[in-house]
Amino acid sequence: MTGAAADRLVAETGVPGLAGVPAPVALTGRTHWLKRLLRRPAAVVALVVIAGFVVTAVFAPWIAPQDPLAASFSEVRKPPSAAHWFGTDEIGRDIASRVVFGARASLLAGVVSVLISLAIGVPAGLLAGYAGGAIDMLLSRLTDALLACPFLILAIALSAFLGPSLTNAMIAIGISATPAFVRLARGTTLAVKAEDFVLAARAIGNAPWRIALRHVLPNIVPPLLVQATLAIAAAVIAEASLSFLGLGQQPPQPSWGSMLNTAKDYLDNAPWMALWPGLSIFLLVLSFNLVGDGLRDALDPREA
Repeated sequence: MTGAAADRLVAETGVPGLAGVPAPVALTGRTHWLKRLLRRPAAVVALVVIAGFVVTAVFAPWIAPQDPLAASFSEVRKPPSAAHWFGTDEIGRDIASRVVFGARASLLAGVVSVLISLAIGVPAGLLAGYAGGAIDMLLSRLTDALLACPFLILAIALSAFLGPSLTNAMIAIGISATPAFVRLARGTTLAVKAEDFVLAARAIGNAPWRIALRHVLPNIVPPLLVQATLAIAAAVIAEASLSFLGLGQQPPQPSWGSMLNTAKDYLDNAPWMALWPGLSIFLLVLSFNLVGDGLRDALDPREA
């Protein structure tokens, strides 16, 4: 049977295979996963917090009370007040404004770096898992070699090699997180391609690329979505770490990591300098982790 005939059979039977072959459990109840996610209070609160950070980052010029780069040497290290809600830093800049604009760097680094990881890791993992043989061996050994180096150490090394900037930091974080996506995509592909509906699609004449893209890829999305959510949290921490070391967002542009680097010298007499950027990192990372946990449970077919 040709690929076109196979597609007609899929349309007639409603499943990606032969009549009577059930769809994989990973997609059962897929229209209800959002409802199951919203039944988890922790995940809902986390989504609200993330939405708040996103709105803050997008509308930072209108939300920030002052210019985040404007220094005032008459306002050096002032505690929180009506004029400066979060206090001021070592050269009199408004910390609240810098925290607001710093959200842009953290969210941008988290989202863009994970998109880079997905763009590289998912095709490579899908190819390795479905093709097998020498291709699988080569990609798997390369992934193992990258996984042998700790994520943050690899990100620091790549960022130092590329040069200090937010763009290079995002590239370094994205490449460093790619092996985890390759391994996950490969493992789930191996599991899905052994399912009956994939064997049936192969038996009726579907081309390998069609099976991989139309039957295997949609069914490996749920675990990849969960991993992506958790990876954003890790990327936020990585960006803050790189900025703390001077390899991320460059001064005077605000970044939570660079703000912590400056604040470490004033913990005794100006603790508010470290409190607000540190609290922002904590809340954003915790929220993404809670959403990731909620997605994992909501997409679990056993919870349907």
